[in-house]
Amino acid sequence: MMKNKNRYILLGIVVVLLFITLVQATYSVGERQQVIITQFGKPIGHAITEAGLHFKTPFIQTANFFDKRYMEWDGDPNQVPTKDKKFIFVDSYARWRISDPLQFFKRLTNERGAQSRLDDILDGETRDFIANNNLEETVRSSNRIPMQAGEISELLSDSLSKIKVGRKEIQEMIRKAANDQAKDLGIEILDFRFKRINYVKEVRKQVYERMKSERYRIADKFKSEGQGEASRINGEKERELLTIQSEAFKQAEKIKGKADAQAAAVYAAAYNKSAQSRDLYGFLKSMEVYKNTFDSNTSVILSTNSDLYKYLNKMK
Repeated sequence: MMKNKNRYILLGIVVVLLFITLVQATYSVGERQQVIITQFGKPIGHAITEAGLHFKTPFIQTANFFDKRYMEWDGDPNQVPTKDKKFIFVDSYARWRISDPLQFFKRLTNERGAQSRLDDILDGETRDFIANNNLEETVRSSNRIPMQAGEISELLSDSLSKIKVGRKEIQEMIRKAANDQAKDLGIEILDFRFKRINYVKEVRKQVYERMKSERYRIADKFKSEGQGEASRINGEKERELLTIQSEAFKQAEKIKGKADAQAAAVYAAAYNKSAQSRDLYGFLKSMEVYKNTFDSNTSVILSTNSDLYKYLNKMK
């Protein structure tokens, strides 16, 4: 019984040791991983990039895993002077990958070491290139075209200054210069961008006030030009209105003159027909004189020989 029990214990120990040995002798590489095998801390062989199950010497060799994917570098905002002596805060970021795992392990050991080295490289290159260019080169990628020519364009001359390099080109130059330093580290910088560029707090308010002042000046210029154009349009309108009214008055007087002439002719013709007609004409003309001359407050002195007196006397 004791011998059988010892045999089972020994068998169990052997199985456990075999299992541990098997675990130590195998490792699995994922699709997003790459591996460097080290023996007593020193790398041996080439990087293993193929996914699947692989074998190594147990207890002696160690599998070191690294990421295949693109990784992020996020820099800290730094105060940097431009070529034209303007201090700005620059916040940047980059994307990088491990291009040579064996060289990466030899030079940087792990991703934390890579991040620290990238801080030195990218921050240094960013400072150098910004210090060699004016502020507008770092914030603009192309030259601006004014919407209007003339005096308004002159007001905007500060905002329309020509750039020779531009933001995109500076970012690309920083990336290339950083890659030249990082090529023997086993890493590749795939992309570099300025996340944010801003004035330091001490001068930001002054810049905003200057920007507002410029825009107010441009607005006043537009307003002045608009008022001048409005005055010109109103003047033309008044002139055209007077011309139309004058022509209308001329036509009305011409029509009225023709009508008066026709009425006088009718009256004359009626007057010359008979005495009765003349009396009727005289009566009508007298009535017209009454209407145009008298009202309820009018007092007159008439001769008995007057036609007006004659008709008024008949009305008693």
